[in-house]
Amino acid sequence: MASSIKKQSILITGCSEGGIGYETAKYLKALGHDVFASARKQEEVDRLQSEGFDAYLMDVRNEKEIEITLAQILKKTNNTLDALFNNAGFGQAGALEDIPTQYLKEQFETNVFALHYLTRAVLKIMRKQDSGKIIQHGSVLGLVSMKYKGAYNASKYAVEGMVDTMRQELIGSNISMSVLNTGPVTSNFRKNALKSIKNIDIENSVHSMEYQKIIVGQHKKVPFNKEAICVAKVVEKILNAKRPKPRYSITFFTTLAMVLKRLLSTRWLDRIFSRF
Repeated sequence: MASSIKKQSILITGCSEGGIGYETAKYLKALGHDVFASARKQEEVDRLQSEGFDAYLMDVRNEKEIEITLAQILKKTNNTLDALFNNAGFGQAGALEDIPTQYLKEQFETNVFALHYLTRAVLKIMRKQDSGKIIQHGSVLGLVSMKYKGAYNASKYAVEGMVDTMRQELIGSNISMSVLNTGPVTSNFRKNALKSIKNIDIENSVHSMEYQKIIVGQHKKVPFNKEAICVAKVVEKILNAKRPKPRYSITFFTTLAMVLKRLLSTRWLDRIFSRF
């Protein structure tokens, strides 16, 4: 690997096997960075440790586990942390009219409130050292919406508003905050999202036929899928950048969606994205 790369410390959340966090952790570790990988299940942490990772049990919804993890990391880094990749998240599938509000709350607990808590905790460290890079995992679905993904859409739109605000509040510091607007990327995310359909009363829903298609894999797939390494390489680019960009579009689908949103009316956008 290139010897000119500056070794940096980074905490990555949501590093379960088969996910974007895991692929990013593996890639950055191979480059020589100090990677601190976290996962919410002990078996995942054990697996990561068996692969040589410095891994931690940390459910991002558990504030106590966050505090313990950060304290353990700081003992190893002389109280510094160069970067945070807030990657942990999940998707609750289904039409918004069918999703009980408690599950919408759970979506926000992980994708928004936990992200906010960990960001605040890490910012205290970065403010003291007067430097740092925070990478928030957004989505193309924080820019445009798709049916049957409404809970996830809403959570990622919330992340967009949070990041846009905090970036302004960080002006004058040496701390950057970037959002990754990923499109379709190979991971276990969709498979896990499908499991959440059990939270819906499918039989009594007007969307029941669509749910059956989704369950058996007949629903239209989002095009232009890419492998998770494409995200890892963007994170690497941010680590190496003197001034990271505020936003990184990952996959052609994201770029296309952003162009269409600028050019087309809301009515036409609804027609196009409702086809997926």
